Amino acid sequence: MKNILLSCLFVCVISCSQKPISKTSEPQKTVFNTNSNKVFFKNISNGDTLDSPFVVEMGVVGMKIKPAGPLETGTGHHHIIIDKKHIDYGNIIPMDETHLHYGKGDSIATISLPSGDHTLTLQFANGVHMSYGEQYSNTITIYVK
Repeated sequence: MKNILLSCLFVCVISCSQKPISKTSEPQKTVFNTNSNKVFFKNISNGDTLDSPFVVEMGVVGMKIKPAGPLETGTGHHHIIIDKKHIDYGNIIPMDETHLHYGKGDSIATISLPSGDHTLTLQFANGVHMSYGEQYSNTITIYVK
């Protein structure tokens, strides 16, 4: 009988000292600004007001960043398109003042823009600058002071 009482007392003490499990105590996840879950701006968001020049940090999910060069499945590099939308899948991204290429595999860039409203489209493309299309693009609007 003494053992049964001690066992019951032990179970009671253990169960009373346990912290209740809360359904809202899930760990916080870091969420980057994304319109798609494929490419995203890490440090700027739609609607931001920025001083020129400003730094842009770029990210991609589902692909590896590699410098321009031979075609390799699942790889590519970033481009920023200024004041224009995405480049359709399979089209080559032009090289001019509004289509910035980061063919060395860069994921951080400094950009200078004149004052006013601008759109920035982050576009991922393969080793020969052929666009992966809208699913690997993300367009935001910013205001430059």
